[in-house]
Amino acid sequence: MSVNSPESGNLAQRLRNFVVVAVAAVLSVAVVLGLQTRTPAVSLSEMAEVAIPLERAMTNGKPTLMEFYANWCTSCQAMAGDLQQLKTEYQQDVNFVMLNVDNTKWLPEMLHYRVDGIPHFAFLDQTGGDAGAAIGEIPRAVLAENLTALVAGEKLPYAQAAGQTSEVETPLETSGSSDDPRSHGAQVVQ
Repeated sequence: MSVNSPESGNLAQRLRNFVVVAVAAVLSVAVVLGLQTRTPAVSLSEMAEVAIPLERAMTNGKPTLMEFYANWCTSCQAMAGDLQQLKTEYQQDVNFVMLNVDNTKWLPEMLHYRVDGIPHFAFLDQTGGDAGAAIGEIPRAVLAENLTALVAGEKLPYAQAAGQTSEVETPLETSGSSDDPRSHGAQVVQ
C-alpha cells in the first residue's frame, strides 16, 4: 500500500473521525459532570421563607445578620449562594434575617438602618445593638470574618464594608407617584 493510495486516505480519514468522536465524547462527559457538581441556584424567596423572623431574632440572645434585599436585585442574587453557605456554617450561633425592601412592613427598619442600596447587611450583637454594616456585593470571606467576630463579641474587622449595590428608593425620595413598585405606595411630604 503506497502513501498516496486511496486505502491510506480512508484510513487517515477514519482515524481523524475517531479522534473527533472521542474528543466530543470526553467533552460531553466533562460538561455533564460539571453541571452536576455546580452549586445549585439559590432562590432569595426560598431563603427568606426559612429565615429567622426579625421578632424572634431580637429576643433569642444570638447575634444577627440582617439582610435587606429584593428579588429583582442582581447583586442580591449574585450573593445568594455565598449567604446560603455562610448560613450553613454559622446558623447555630447567628440569626439570619431577610427583609424584602419591597415590603412596606420593613420601612421603619429601612429608615433606621439607612438602607439606600441593596444588598444591605446589618450586623447586630446579642442584644440587638448595631455592630456594623456591609453594603453591596461583599466577598464571602469578608462576611465570614465579620460573623466570626460577631459571634466572639469582638469588633467587626470590616464594620463598614461596601461593594456594588442596586439602588433603592425610599418613600422619602420618590416623586410622589404610587405607581412605582418601589415607592411602597407612599406620597412625598413637602
